[in-house]
Amino acid sequence: MRQVAFTTLGCKVNQFETEVMEGLFKAQGYKVVNFDEQADVYVVNTCSVTNLGEKKSRQLIRRANRLNPQAIIAVAGCYSQVSPEQVAKIAGVDVIVGTQDRARVVELVEKAAANNKTVQVNAVTDIMQAKEFEDIPLFSIPGRTRAFLKIQEGCTNFCTYCIIPYARGPLRSRPLASIAAETEKLVTAGFSEIVLTGIHLGAFGRDLSNDDKDITLVSAIETVLKAGGTKLKRLRLGSLESVEVSERLIHLMQTDIRFCQHLHLPLQSGDDSVLKAMNRHYTTAQYRELINSIKTNVPNIAITTDVIVGFPGETEDMFENTLAFIKTMDFAKIHVFPYSRRTGTPAAKFPEQISESEKKHRVQILQQLADKQTENYQQLFIGQNLEVLFESSEAKGMISGLTANYVRVYATGSQENVGQIRNVKLEHPYQEGLWGQIIE
Repeated sequence: MRQVAFTTLGCKVNQFETEVMEGLFKAQGYKVVNFDEQADVYVVNTCSVTNLGEKKSRQLIRRANRLNPQAIIAVAGCYSQVSPEQVAKIAGVDVIVGTQDRARVVELVEKAAANNKTVQVNAVTDIMQAKEFEDIPLFSIPGRTRAFLKIQEGCTNFCTYCIIPYARGPLRSRPLASIAAETEKLVTAGFSEIVLTGIHLGAFGRDLSNDDKDITLVSAIETVLKAGGTKLKRLRLGSLESVEVSERLIHLMQTDIRFCQHLHLPLQSGDDSVLKAMNRHYTTAQYRELINSIKTNVPNIAITTDVIVGFPGETEDMFENTLAFIKTMDFAKIHVFPYSRRTGTPAAKFPEQISESEKKHRVQILQQLADKQTENYQQLFIGQNLEVLFESSEAKGMISGLTANYVRVYATGSQENVGQIRNVKLEHPYQEGLWGQIIE
């Protein structure tokens, strides 16, 4: 049996797309093996968000070539899309697929094999001309407790630090009928939680709407909840832009217990001048007003966020503004990133680039505040009973999982509990989350 190995860099969308490609290979009789094993085919699903992501992508391609120089190496994803000529020059690369035409990945690999690796197959097309969502069903169900369901592709925000609009192209949404069909497949396979993902998730439906019908993210959420029925225990959203959180969405979260009380709303900076330079489409006052409104309507909701420090031109005073703003927001979790100078984006050419040492210093300061806010949020639930979807066995006799509001919980338990939602009494802080006792 032919063997194929995968490795993935980057976001949850990339992880989902790797699972889709795995299913395509399995459907054609391939066996999926670990990436560090000998395989007939290696697929590297790349990331291009940062220059470091591209460097890691190149390292993994070279690693695959060392593992088996005779294997077919296929390179897919954002790095392939924005820099196909660079990828083509890396030794051992036989197939190049961008962020479209992944449905053809097996066909392209077998074409390269038939040519005995003598002709490089480059299937990268102009992503800016893409018009429709590439609707590839999951041919095999990955063995995890949470299922990611990609419903949207493309981004037109053009933040000055981000390469993604150039890698993913214009907005394309998955048809509601396809979303319903995939949901039914996932809950039938036993998944308790579905996470909706996309490159610009809040823009879902803009390309599907017409004069007679307005299709939005809420339409997709309602479709999943209906199709999932009683078998679906949880629905969670991926990252959203704050300006795209509607009253209808919050109302649905209030009224359907399956809709997890957790929103990831990137802030990126707590200084208005930095937000403007980033081409973010809100002010700190607008962001604060929205978060306060959400928390009023959904008490104890987990609001998680992303913050970039060291953006070009960010002075010490601007950074202090970010710290002061965040101190008032009480986030459940903050992902802190140093600004990464990404070639091909406007910000890469901005003056007043911040030194690496200063960015590192600011990350450390903000991370301390982030850790404190996470600790404060989690302590709100000590002594309470919450339902936990256990996902993994951490060590002998210990398992971990997430509450609906995204608190990591550890407990004594066996492998039999993995994949199950159990009622847990939360007792005390443990590692980056809480320790709890499963209530029989």
